[in-house]
Amino acid sequence: MLLKECESKAEMLKNYKLLLEVYPKLTLEEYSQELDFMLQNNYGQVGVYLNDECIGLSGYWIGSKLWCGRYLEADNVVIAEAHRSKGIGNLIFDYLKQKAQKEKCSMVSLDSYTTNFKAHKFFYNEGFEPRGFHFINILDKSKIR
Repeated sequence: MLLKECESKAEMLKNYKLLLEVYPKLTLEEYSQELDFMLQNNYGQVGVYLNDECIGLSGYWIGSKLWCGRYLEADNVVIAEAHRSKGIGNLIFDYLKQKAQKEKCSMVSLDSYTTNFKAHKFFYNEGFEPRGFHFINILDKSKIR
């Protein structure tokens, strides 16, 4: 297995197939358009590859908030179903924590669906703790994947 930072939109587009495990209705065109916007806003992506196939992936954002200063937010953590529970998530989060320290971030954060109990157990084991609620008010249901 090889963990590497995706350094271009072209590299990120190659990871599209893995994202379909979480977002089966996401088109390649939509993914490309989202990346165009996200890459302008401190978005990055790290992947774990086996024989040039992406089997684990996390996007991340580096931002700043008044209450914590600089932070790194993990975004869309996906491990291929056939490769779960093999340490791939640990590799990704070890990398993200090191990246956050290098970027002088005070913390690493993430959102997780309330029903994703298996992921919650993993996040607890990685040292994450729930600190609040992430409230949403959906304005256009047709755009939610």
